[in-house]
Amino acid sequence: MKQYLDLEDINDLDGLIQKAIALKSNPFNHQDLGRNKTIGLLFFNSSLRTRLSTQKAAQNLGMNVMTLDLKTDSWQLEFEDGSIMDANTAEHIKEAAAVISQYVDIMALRAFPTLTDKAQDQKETILKSFQKYASVPVVNMESATAHPLQALTDAITIVEHSTIKRPKVVLTWAPHPRALPHAVPNSFAKAMQMMDVDFCITHPKGYQLNPEITRNTRIIYDQDEALMNADFVYAKNWSSYADYGKVLCNDQSWMITSKKLNNAKFMHCLPVRRNVIVSDQVLDSDQSLVIQQANNRTYAAQAVLKELLESM
Repeated sequence: MKQYLDLEDINDLDGLIQKAIALKSNPFNHQDLGRNKTIGLLFFNSSLRTRLSTQKAAQNLGMNVMTLDLKTDSWQLEFEDGSIMDANTAEHIKEAAAVISQYVDIMALRAFPTLTDKAQDQKETILKSFQKYASVPVVNMESATAHPLQALTDAITIVEHSTIKRPKVVLTWAPHPRALPHAVPNSFAKAMQMMDVDFCITHPKGYQLNPEITRNTRIIYDQDEALMNADFVYAKNWSSYADYGKVLCNDQSWMITSKKLNNAKFMHCLPVRRNVIVSDQVLDSDQSLVIQQANNRTYAAQAVLKELLESM
């Protein structure tokens, strides 16, 4: 692996999942790999699990960690070629990425979408610009359209907790008071398409994800029908893709309850709005895997960083 921008950078998902699970039993077994190596964690947006788990993963491998908040701790960056920088931006990505590359061996980046300009978000300008001008591997810690570290985490969690060979996995839209990005559901859909699972997506009409990502995945508009006989239920809100970034409805009947979940395991990437996305009764029950998922964030990141270090 030379970079980790999206799930397509994984050559063998099943193999990487097993490597991540193995790392859990002895997370400090490969510290020689990262000795005298440094990772730079660059954040344009806030983070809790991604920041801490990626830092822990790097430290488990013996790496030094540097963290930079690009909204408050650095010059405002310019990303357009040929721009006349006589306004707010003080440093061009060409210099910034090249300079940071001299300080780190791996660069990890988190940058959310605008949710106002679909074309610009689809270009992944920030992520792709760092990839273009950096001379070290780049890791996507969530971008405008993808969250591949979370998706790898989710895949690991399903493999660990599955009791049958081909479980039924349902990704369900859930209500939320704000418009949220598509990165997590996009990457979760991609991961499930790469696995041997019975996968479907359920959401109200108007909330279809990018059809280039969902492809032939079954879309069911009746949530109760979709959840029938599910083994894993992944609840997540996302805004409209067609009517980009808009909240078309906020139907509280789509909240996951114990009755809807039935015997399935509940999954969510966190943070989660209690009694909006999912009821307290579900989150506080033994059927909830959200804490186990959060723990697996470390080993998903560690598996990816290990692959990158081994390729150097």
